[in-house]
Amino acid sequence: MDRRKFLSGSAMTGAGIMAESRGFASAGNLFSRSPISPQLNGNRFVTFCIMIRTTPWEVSRDVKLLDRDESTWHTLDGVKSMREAFSRSNPDGRMTWGFTLNALEDKRTNYRQIRDYAVECHERYGDEVSYFPGYFPAMYLPRERVNREMTEAIQIISNFVGKGYRPQAIMGGFLSADNLAYLAQKEDIHTAHAVIWSQHAIDGGGADGSPSYPFYPSTQHFCKPAQSAADFIDCVNLDGWTMDFICARKSGALDHKITGYNSRRGVGPIETYVGWGIDLGHREVMHTQSIHFDEGFVRNKFGWVTNIWEAQMVHEFGKDLVCSALELWVTDTKKRWPDTKFVSFGEFGSIWREAHPTNETWNYNFLERGSGLGDSYNNLEIEWFMNKHFRLALLRDWHENSPRKVIDFTRYDLTAHEPPDPSPERPEKSWDLMNRINQKQLRPQDKPISIAELSLEDRAFIFSNIPELNIK
Repeated sequence: MDRRKFLSGSAMTGAGIMAESRGFASAGNLFSRSPISPQLNGNRFVTFCIMIRTTPWEVSRDVKLLDRDESTWHTLDGVKSMREAFSRSNPDGRMTWGFTLNALEDKRTNYRQIRDYAVECHERYGDEVSYFPGYFPAMYLPRERVNREMTEAIQIISNFVGKGYRPQAIMGGFLSADNLAYLAQKEDIHTAHAVIWSQHAIDGGGADGSPSYPFYPSTQHFCKPAQSAADFIDCVNLDGWTMDFICARKSGALDHKITGYNSRRGVGPIETYVGWGIDLGHREVMHTQSIHFDEGFVRNKFGWVTNIWEAQMVHEFGKDLVCSALELWVTDTKKRWPDTKFVSFGEFGSIWREAHPTNETWNYNFLERGSGLGDSYNNLEIEWFMNKHFRLALLRDWHENSPRKVIDFTRYDLTAHEPPDPSPERPEKSWDLMNRINQKQLRPQDKPISIAELSLEDRAFIFSNIPELNIK
């Protein structure tokens, strides 16, 4: 389905010095004149990207999946208004500019002006200028072609930004394990937005099964964390939109009405501010962020929220609504969590990579009680555990104090396989990683069960990694 139809410090620590050596301070980069980026633990981060394209679902120069010309919808005034709304109460914030290949190569005045403005923002604020191959290249293009076009796009960006600039991250949407290995080995880029967490039956496809926070992917599957040095890809895999976990249990979307469901509710602007209006949309955005910046911050020692806004929204939904919503989101985030740091995707990937050189050292845990809006039912409580070995979700009705049920148990020690090379004529829509139990409940085996109903092997596997669950 097309979702539009449904609507603490910056001290010079050892880690900080290493971060600079990994590319924060480069020719023509504001980081060379700014404080070293903060360490991961003890901080709250937001990664934000503005995407510029010529048509929706634009995965290559000649592969455009929806016949809608948005080229005149992208203007200097539009993107400048968005960037100014972002910075009004956030003057030190940095963000990422994501250009499709057509948007990088378009010679029309409006696209030249937008590219020039992105360079200006890079020099003034430290923004990242990156490539964004339209969300779904892995679904429609052979791996070799995706690799080749990433190299072409990086070179185009380096040429027009100048001074030896190279992006620290690629905004890929879905990228295969082969694409991520190529970025790390051939392009020396070690961060990519390469997964859209919990996306299933949205925008024509999906890839459910990964952790929602950063991880190093396996050579077997981009949703699977690497299990050893033999299958390790040194390219941090980042999500693009932070989701309301309770909404994300479902598949697809029904409609834009409050009574209908949308599995993509969270911080995304189309699903919230456009779908519900400023007031209700903002309540859902702040609720979703609180999962990560309040309880999640305590549990994980840091918090991360990630978001992508499409520049065409200014035309499609109106500059006043879009820029008001963007300013409200950033302003209230800084007001409620004043220490929040808005950084580019590449910078955040490097910060996380310094804290976690392998998958052995991260162990994520989240707890949410629903917002009461739409499908985020306020009587439901969900707890997620995510580590190198598995992801596990437990759901209960806390109003009734009902027992917790396992709604997702995805083992990462099991062999996984990605689909073969697709083509525009024969796309591969499903890149899911599902084995034991999946939260979308699409298969007979996905019926929620208690931990005690799991096999002895699965229980032993869980308890060996999370012993406290054995007594809960």
